[in-house]
Amino acid sequence: MSTFMAKPDQVERKWYLVDASDKTLGRLATKVADILRGKHKPSFTPHIDTGDFVIIINAEKIKLTGKKWDQKKYYRHSGYPGGIKETTYKDLVKKKPELIIEKAVKGMIPHNKLGRQVVKKLKVYAGSEHPHQAQQPEELEL
Repeated sequence: MSTFMAKPDQVERKWYLVDASDKTLGRLATKVADILRGKHKPSFTPHIDTGDFVIIINAEKIKLTGKKWDQKKYYRHSGYPGGIKETTYKDLVKKKPELIIEKAVKGMIPHNKLGRQVVKKLKVYAGSEHPHQAQQPEELEL
């Protein structure tokens, strides 16, 4: 018996379409991170990108539990002393709703070269339209 190791050129990738309306942010992000990483496949190999592509639509309709609507903050830093900026969830939903899901999923993927490669397979759109009809994505109910 030997352990199966996937090779990068043998990986078959599928496209999945996820509707984020009325879904909880964290629960959606964990399922999407597993699919992007390839953990749902029996051919999962930790050091190879075996995951699939995920398209998320209706990002502005995602839900949060508790008081996070007002209390959840997103931080960024310019690199200069005193250069920290903060934005609440309520403000970010109006400006860039795609960024909320992207940041949640990116935080659940390894922070290394493989993780940066994996995150590129995530496509998030605020509305219900997306330009990936040619890939024939499968509906994925989470």
